[in-house]
Amino acid sequence: MGIAAHPRRCGVKYTPWPKRDPVRNYFQLPNEIFLLGLPPGALAVYSYLLCCENRKTYQCWPSYKNIGRAVRMSANTVRKYVCELEERQLISTESTMVTTKAGLKRNGNLLYTIRPIQLALDQFYNQQLAQMDVTVERQRVAKALALRSDSAHSA
Repeated sequence: MGIAAHPRRCGVKYTPWPKRDPVRNYFQLPNEIFLLGLPPGALAVYSYLLCCENRKTYQCWPSYKNIGRAVRMSANTVRKYVCELEERQLISTESTMVTTKAGLKRNGNLLYTIRPIQLALDQFYNQQLAQMDVTVERQRVAKALALRSDSAHSA
């Protein structure tokens, strides 16, 4: 007989679906992140950083290599998406230093701080409004030029 027929074999209770702890082994991804139009790679890197962060300090320090391994990207690709996340104000980074056993100082991993999502949303909406202003101004100028051109042809 199979394992399902003997649920208490070896003293382990068989459950087809393990109980999910609502806090442990899970992290929250803000719904607003999907409003920002992030590329899938940036979303994957951001998600991994959220997964790693200390929930009290909002910080973590995985290497580009470890992030890349987790999200199946090269370290250079991870670096590109980290820069994009910084530009969008979703994260901030700080350089760290480590001291080797020989006493030499070396660059450490970046220290990532997950910033409040509202900062990124505000920046995104401000950029959209600025782009809309540019579009409206271009339309106004095009209309004025068309009117000027029409009056020159009719004269």
